[in-house]
Amino acid sequence: MKLPSHGANPQYLYEALNLALPDKFIDFSANINPLGPPESIKENWNGFYQDILTYPDPYGLKLKEAIAEKEGIPVESLMIGNGGAELIALVGRKLAGKKVLIIQPAFSEYEAACRANGCEVIYHQLKEPDFSFDLDEFRSKAATADAVFLCNPNNPTGIPFSSPLLLSILEECEKLSCIVIVDEAFYDFLEEYDSCFPYIHQYSKLLIIRSMTKMFAIPGIRLGYLAASPAVIAELSYLQSHWSINSIALEAGVLCLKADSFLLKTKEFIAQERNRLFQFYMACQFQVSASKVNFYLFRDPNCENQFELFNYLLQYGIIPRHTFNFPGLEGQWLRFAIKGKEDNDQLMEVLRHWRMCHPSSL
Repeated sequence: MKLPSHGANPQYLYEALNLALPDKFIDFSANINPLGPPESIKENWNGFYQDILTYPDPYGLKLKEAIAEKEGIPVESLMIGNGGAELIALVGRKLAGKKVLIIQPAFSEYEAACRANGCEVIYHQLKEPDFSFDLDEFRSKAATADAVFLCNPNNPTGIPFSSPLLLSILEECEKLSCIVIVDEAFYDFLEEYDSCFPYIHQYSKLLIIRSMTKMFAIPGIRLGYLAASPAVIAELSYLQSHWSINSIALEAGVLCLKADSFLLKTKEFIAQERNRLFQFYMACQFQVSASKVNFYLFRDPNCENQFELFNYLLQYGIIPRHTFNFPGLEGQWLRFAIKGKEDNDQLMEVLRHWRMCHPSSL
């Protein structure tokens, strides 16, 4: 059985399991803002039409300048990408033939991009049940690696690294002359977050990847950016296809950077729904990761593995993200995005029925 390696596009998941896709379903497998895009995208959409008549700016200068001003870094330390996926692929090309350490569980694209470029891949595993990080064990593995991939906050657990721990990782890798790639795809869902951006000048081998598709609910547009030293940016830009970011994405990105009230509204909504869901899970004796963002790991501790529950949910049109391709998890958890209130209510109703049929023994 070969399940899709990503969330979203549920038709492929049902096809792989020989199940009929229900007429009505709720896709909890994609971690997209349930509030949808900022209103400014819709308000300006018709104005984007003129942009398709000319070639886009190959340097994305207007968007770079807006990011640089917001983050307090020079334009030369930024590159724009066709979503985080393109940026990860470019980093994979930069690391061709190197030995790469991935902090697992993690987004599967890190390993896919590295292996596509002939890298040797090794793991440092976060330790259950709280997905803690063993710094001493990391040191010994990083000493043999050329680069380290980590996502902060972690995907799929939703748990952020503490600032002191992250600094320890950066300092250790700087001593070892080891490249560190920090994927901050979900940083803007955190109510409080100390970004790595201020450390770009201090740590010459630090690369930071950000996605704009998750918070701003524009996955169909594809947009992200990478921050690093000007020398690294120049190297990666040489590898990037010309005009890989379209004009609409560049204009939408500038609008998103101005949507401060939208970010605040989203964080408040996600925190409220996450607390509501987690209280229900605790009452029903389900287990969840200590997520601080818009997704979390979930399991029924009464089940030896979660495949029976996974199938049960799919039959009711509830689509979680499987974890069979997350090293260290191997299907022992499911990942859910936090959706709108009615969708979350529907999820809880189906899980309430599951618990009635499968009482907790804890």
